[in-house]
Parts: sequence; structure tokens; C-alpha cells
Amino acid sequence: MSTREFVSTGDLLPGMIIDQSIMDDTGRIMIEKKVFLDQYQIDYIFTRGIAGVYVIDDLMEDVKPRQIVDEKRLVIPSEAKRTIARERTEDPKKAEMSSQVKKRVNEGIQYLFNNTNADNFTVAANQISDELTNAIMGNSAVAIDINALKVSDEYTFKHSVDVAMISMIIGKKHGLSKEEIREIGVAGLLHDMGKSKIPPEILNKPGKLTEEEFRRMKLHPLDGYKILLAHGGFSNAILSGVLQHHEKINGSGYPLRIRKEQIHIYGRLIAVADIFDALITKRPYKDAFPMREAVEMIMSMTGELDIDCINSFLGSVICYPVDSMVQLSNGELCKVVSNMPMYPLRPKVVSIDSGKVYDLANDLGCASLIIM
Repeated sequence: MSTREFVSTGDLLPGMIIDQSIMDDTGRIMIEKKVFLDQYQIDYIFTRGIAGVYVIDDLMEDVKPRQIVDEKRLVIPSEAKRTIARERTEDPKKAEMSSQVKKRVNEGIQYLFNNTNADNFTVAANQISDELTNAIMGNSAVAIDINALKVSDEYTFKHSVDVAMISMIIGKKHGLSKEEIREIGVAGLLHDMGKSKIPPEILNKPGKLTEEEFRRMKLHPLDGYKILLAHGGFSNAILSGVLQHHEKINGSGYPLRIRKEQIHIYGRLIAVADIFDALITKRPYKDAFPMREAVEMIMSMTGELDIDCINSFLGSVICYPVDSMVQLSNGELCKVVSNMPMYPLRPKVVSIDSGKVYDLANDLGCASLIIM
């Protein structure tokens, strides 16, 4: 098996094989995973302010995944069952929405995007945010299972709700008050409202945008800000969150190119949620990234995203819920029995064949193992 390691951008050399994809601000892949880096690509990584990337010393060997069958049909040895029961720890309480709430939220966000001039725009936005706040505060949720959020098959609406929920949960982890959590929910819901002003042929273009099209796309935070400002009733903090969600702490973002100390905390938190959800969602111009790669990419963006916000994200997101089945890079099929705070990609798992415990976060003997 080839080795994989994290290399600081300043130590990258031409010929190294990158083991993650590098994307631009619109989610388009600029450097493909598993390519040999040249100096031009290394310079691009440096100008993006990316602290480092994963590289491998040789192409990964093809791993043929075991077929994962219905858990009810799996024959798990008694000893493995006992180990699973002994090691199992419930996940932290996760944000949950009933099917009725999902329906109301979906209808509400569609109404807002299709009726940006409606007289009741502000009231409707606050009502949707209240639904989400209740989903978080109602059961003291402190974590989020991204796989359980789906409210719509339409990207714009799904993305808006996902970003709102993720922002609220990581905002709670970050220490925001209940009112601030509600507000960041409003900002998250409406962060892409400006895209309602962008022609669909640009918004959904499967190929690379022209320079002019990209310039137009980069105006959507400002367009969204203007929509909310015209309606009134939104706090300056909410307006800042919508306007600044594409700003970067190194000043490379848009539309204002401001730096960390100038970016409102809502903007910094929503930036993390926005990029993560965009990575794991399929779009006309890209496939969805696996959860593991998406989290690793967020972790590598310390030059662009607030490190404290990244940490709040890592302490909140659940990638592999307890009781889910995963396959390790050594080929073993395992059941997740416990998640580790701050290590969403390294849960404790138990092999369903041997009953062996793999503590991916704390056991140095598991350092070379990853979840496939």
C-alpha cells in the first residue's frame, strides 16, 4: 500500500502526486486528484493560501471494495457482537427535522427564491429560521449528520437549508447565543439569495465559466445583500453574513476582499459550512466528493478559513454515525461504535468478522488506516 502524508505548501516539489483535488471559489476542480504536480500547479496552490496538501509516493493500489450487504443478513460472530455492545457509545444529540418540518422548510425556501420582492419576505425568512432553531434547541442538538438533512432534490434549496443548519450547529459549538444562532440560520438560508439574479445559463453551466461570467457570479453576495437591505428587518449581522460568506481571512475572497478581522463571525462560520456542503453535493460541473475528502479539504484551508471556525466544524459534524457500516483500507468491514470529538474521520470501529477494535483516533497502530 502506498504511503500518504500531509506536506506543507512550501515543501511541495514538481513530480509529487497530489492525493486531493484543489478547487476554485465556484467549486470547479482546478487540480485533479492523483496528478503529478508541476511548478505552475504548486504556484497556484501557494497563491490560494492553502497551507498544505496530501501527497502520495506512488499511485494508490486499486482497492476492490467488499460488497456491503443488508446488515440483517450479516452473520456476526458472538464475540464480535459482545465487543460491539461493550464499546458502543451513543452519538451526541443531532439536529433532526420531521418530514412535516422538512416539507415546510422546503416550500418556504422555494417561495423566497421565487418571490424576492414579496412583501412578506422578511417574515417568511424568519419563520423558516425559527423552524430550524427549534430543531436544534428542541432536543439540545450539538452535532449534525449531514446525511440526514435532505429536504429537496433541487440543489439551490437543499444547499441553502444545509448551510443554514450546519452554520447553526457549528455556531452553537463556537459559543453563539440562542439569538445569534437564530440569526446565523437566517443568514445561512439567504446566503445565496443573490443567485436568483444570475441567469440560469451561467448558474448551471456545466463547463468552465468565462471571465465575464465569473465576474458576474462573484457579485451574488452583493446582490443578496441588496435584496435583504431593500426589504428591511434584517440585522446588520445577518446582512454581513450574506455579504461576506465568500470572503477569505487572507483577503483573497470576494466581493470586498477583506481580511479576517474585518469579516463578521457569521461570514466566517457560513464560509466553512458553504464550502463543505458544496464539496459533498453533486453539481452539473462536478461529482460530489466523498465525505472524507471534503473534511480533509476543509482542514487544509487554514490559510483561507478561520481556524477557530474550522475547529468548531470538526467538533460538530458526524461523518460516520454510530451503528453505520464502514470499510477500512485494509479491507475489513466494520461497525462504528464511537465517534471522537474533533476527529470526525477517525471513529472507533469494530470488525464484524474478527471483533478487533480499531481506535482510529487514538491508537498509533491504526495511523495508516483510513475509512474507504
